[in-house]
Amino acid sequence: METKLWNKNFILACIGNFLMFFSFYLLVPILPIYLDETFDASKSAIGAILSLYALTALMIRPFSGYIVDSFPRKTVLMVCYFAFFIFFAGYIAAGTLLLFTIVRSLHGFSFGSVSVASTTIAIDVMPAEKRGSGIAYYGVANNLAMCIGPMLTMYMHQYHIAYNIIFLLALIACGLGFATICLIKAPQRETLPDRKALSLDRFWLKSAWRESFNLIFISFSYGLLTTFLAIYGKEELGIEGGSGTFFLLFAIGIIISRLFASHWINRGYITGNITVGTSILLVGYLIFTFITSPAGYYSSAVIIGLGQGMFLPACQTIFINLAPNSQRGTANSTYLTSWDIGAGLGITLGGVIVDHFGYTAAFGSAAISVTIGLLLFQLITARHFHRARLR
Repeated sequence: METKLWNKNFILACIGNFLMFFSFYLLVPILPIYLDETFDASKSAIGAILSLYALTALMIRPFSGYIVDSFPRKTVLMVCYFAFFIFFAGYIAAGTLLLFTIVRSLHGFSFGSVSVASTTIAIDVMPAEKRGSGIAYYGVANNLAMCIGPMLTMYMHQYHIAYNIIFLLALIACGLGFATICLIKAPQRETLPDRKALSLDRFWLKSAWRESFNLIFISFSYGLLTTFLAIYGKEELGIEGGSGTFFLLFAIGIIISRLFASHWINRGYITGNITVGTSILLVGYLIFTFITSPAGYYSSAVIIGLGQGMFLPACQTIFINLAPNSQRGTANSTYLTSWDIGAGLGITLGGVIVDHFGYTAAFGSAAISVTIGLLLFQLITARHFHRARLR
């Protein structure tokens, strides 16, 4: 294991991660509009269809953790990444709402697998003593993709670029990412000890169930907000293409806070980062909900980004520190599965709430969910982590 964080393999992992999420985020803000304009889908239908992506990712992730821990991780990553890449072609071919729904559902399976495998490989190639910084910097690649992808997509949409061109761009970007990860040289690793029968801890990190439950409340808010902010900005605030700028400001906030948070995580202030980050998130969601103007829309993006940037690397570090090295894949899949459960609920219930009660009620429920998450962490989760952590 190299002691330098920015070694060749880690750099390749970051580039592959960026291109994977760049292709993903190209589609995040445009798909609700695409379904609305192309198939005249209702808000509830949009929420239900898009939530299938999170649902299928959720279904596969526990098994992905087991596979990543049981088989050569580089091989698993290449197979999963290629599957994620090829499904982008499905959006171009899907000419009906039913076909789109099928493609979107199947794409979720590949995303759930590749996200576990890529994160685990990245952790394998970073030095253990710099894991806090490594996770934070690796996440910056996601955030740069979040910054550039939605902004580019919404500007393309604003200038009436065809949806199939956007889908093709996502396909090409993901193909370049696949070529990049093929160059990574994965280190030798621990394997799972032999067991006579399958057990739950092969698929789910049992020691982290409190942390998982807590994370669901935070990701619920994120899933709801990111799915409906583009339509909300267009219908309620008259902002055309505004979600691209929102994601840009959101990503800038995440990147800034991640760079500072990484140093505090390495010094052991993991729970402190989560407390401060969740508190900042709450402020951002309250601004977004109750200041119904472009100023509130855009200022909340920066604040939510700052909170997310402090919260996410610390939260993932908690899951890693609760698991032995042989279960890094399981720890990552548990973390990501928990995120998917909350995000999927946010997408699905968000559409129902918007249809029946309006946008204020929907985004207000996101703020309430963050509040519950903050209280749970202070009263239960932080204490459990300090008792059960392995490192």
